[in-house]
Amino acid sequence: MSRALSRLGAVLAAACLLFASLSVADQKEAAALEPFTGYLMAHFTGESANGEQIYLAHSDDGLHWTDLNNGALVLRSTVGTRGVRDPALVRSPAGDRYWIVATDLRIAAGTSWSDAANRGSTSLVVWESADLVNWSAPRLINVAGAIPGAGNAWAPEAIYNPATGDYVIYWATNSPRDGVTKHRIWYVRTSDFLSFTAPQPFIERGGAQGIIDTQIVEVPGAVGGYLYYRASADGHISIEAANSILGSWTSLGNLSHLGISNGTGGGNVVEGPMWMKFNDRDEWALWLDQFATGRGYMPITSTNLASTRNFRTRSDYAMGAGRKRHGSVLSLTAAEESRVLGRWGATLPVNRIQSYNFQDRYVRHADFDVRLDANVSPAQDAQFRLVPGLANGSGYVSFASVNFPGYYLRHYGYDLVLAPDDGTAVFAADATFRQVPGLAASSWTSFQSYNYPDRYLRHSNYLLRIDPITDAQGRGDATFRVVGG
Repeated sequence: MSRALSRLGAVLAAACLLFASLSVADQKEAAALEPFTGYLMAHFTGESANGEQIYLAHSDDGLHWTDLNNGALVLRSTVGTRGVRDPALVRSPAGDRYWIVATDLRIAAGTSWSDAANRGSTSLVVWESADLVNWSAPRLINVAGAIPGAGNAWAPEAIYNPATGDYVIYWATNSPRDGVTKHRIWYVRTSDFLSFTAPQPFIERGGAQGIIDTQIVEVPGAVGGYLYYRASADGHISIEAANSILGSWTSLGNLSHLGISNGTGGGNVVEGPMWMKFNDRDEWALWLDQFATGRGYMPITSTNLASTRNFRTRSDYAMGAGRKRHGSVLSLTAAEESRVLGRWGATLPVNRIQSYNFQDRYVRHADFDVRLDANVSPAQDAQFRLVPGLANGSGYVSFASVNFPGYYLRHYGYDLVLAPDDGTAVFAADATFRQVPGLAASSWTSFQSYNYPDRYLRHSNYLLRIDPITDAQGRGDATFRVVGG
């Protein structure tokens, strides 16, 4: 993040001269508005309580990534299953509109994979923005509902199609067709991500072989002579090429020679292929999600996409603190980068909360309970970021865990626990406190409950809770110092 922040001043200076225009597939329309100065990745993190939501990461060079928003989620789905996976970032050719399109699925809610595939949501979740930082409420579009026997709608992508002047949204649906039930790629066309045409088959493999993940990228003027390339997870990671999105595609092979597969032939088993062009050169990265080992994304790169033999593996990359699962990358102009980093790029300091009357002890979480301890190990259990209060950001704070991003200290039955933000108003209120002069020493700090203002954060037998404070003992127990982490 230090690299990103050090460049932010220069980015801001250039921002007034540049404006946005490029989706993962819109390079041709936006070529005149380059240069691009950075990269934005949208992704989810896994099947944890908050993992199936929208997270963002930033990179200067396309290989080294920093989590934005201090590693916490950026957008939460409040519709459908109340969880999202596989987000796709889309930019209009004019650079004046953006969308995130994602799978409506939350395995962490207890849904089995069988139920999700056969009796799951047939809708996608969509957010819309005019600036990449202020997003609409999420909405559902039921793209697969008209497919006979549709069991789901997974792994959506979208690309602007200059041949028709609108967008092609494509995704995988598990359904019976020609006597075989399996995942195939379907598509609809839309101009506004609100209304759309009837779903049509797009990609199907032979026999019982299904296909779930695919992503198309536009490569104008690339070596090899094709305008579009697509990577698909269909037992291998297969690469195809075409000169029109909805026309005929030519197979270029797969990545088995690199020891990479999607579940057949052994090797490194991956999914979620994600294209990215390097901003400063004619080189492309294909990011692959190592889901089988839980390691998240790895890149392979090529300067000529016309042959799979041109790809090479890379080791000179770093994905940041949080795991990054199936998502998409958008190249950013200076103006876009300044907005994104200005909104989510600031890294708040890491702090510890020291007890006033037991000054060798600090607030820490242990098995998600909250207590005072000395010599905390691991040290991150006692590290928090004081962020603007979830219920009220003016004069109030919330305690964000460092080693459990998206988790906050909250009171529950007046007891303090570490818990994931569930997006409710009750959670936000329970996790919000006002910093006031220390009740036992004004140079220290006390924390007044937002929704129970007659109660303060205090320890009792080393356990943290909120209580009314009525005597000197209570004032000492309710007084703390915020110190560097």
